[in-house]
Amino acid sequence: MKTADVITHITNWLKDYSNQSGTNGFVVGISGGVDSAITSTLCALTGKNVLCLLMPIHQHQNEFDRSRDHAEWLKDKFSNVSFCTTNLSEAFDTLSKQIPTDLQNDLTMANTRARIRMTTLYAYASAKGMLVAGTGNKVEDFGVGFYTKYGDGAVDLSPIANLMKSEVFELAKEMGIINAIQCAAPTDGLWADGRNDEDQLGATYDELEWAMNEYAISTKNRFNGRQKEVFKIFTQLHNANRHKMEVIPVCFIPENLK
Repeated sequence: MKTADVITHITNWLKDYSNQSGTNGFVVGISGGVDSAITSTLCALTGKNVLCLLMPIHQHQNEFDRSRDHAEWLKDKFSNVSFCTTNLSEAFDTLSKQIPTDLQNDLTMANTRARIRMTTLYAYASAKGMLVAGTGNKVEDFGVGFYTKYGDGAVDLSPIANLMKSEVFELAKEMGIINAIQCAAPTDGLWADGRNDEDQLGATYDELEWAMNEYAISTKNRFNGRQKEVFKIFTQLHNANRHKMEVIPVCFIPENLK
């Protein structure tokens, strides 16, 4: 991949989109992971205003430290970047008290965290006339649907959604993203027990990229051993999460019934 050319292409695309929409720049949620680090840096390269928003919800300290360190690095590097922290722990706790305890399984509450963050991102974006930039990569957005519907999947534009996770890491190296982020295990920061993406998915991103490429060729199961297991994981996740990746179904009424 021609990383420098890709960086220029995405940067120009972001700038053109913002200019055509008449917006003032971008709001990016910073998680402490490589995807949000890359997205926010690409937005900064446009020269438009960029607000990096840190939104901890009982977040593990090492994750928060990485997000803060990246935001500070980016602000020092670009005069058009600012950042702030909005601690959403109390908001999450207040909402949790209104949800019956028998409904509060791990996945439900993780998705609730993501949707609280989405609401916060759009509050800032609306007030400042900015766009919410998504941080999902191709494997997450179009492979396994690894995001929260109407949570981190609710964005105005997706600058890195056509890049595989391995390609995102290539850009991170090219752009000099801090080592702590480049070396960290990918995580969405939504789980109280601190589990990372691989813990949730049951496979590494490299394995899922392989499966995604194979799936595009044929869905026939022709593998053995670990490949067979990974292909099964990818296929099950892809099928289960297709409702996130496809246009919302509309029930069209026949003309003769109107």
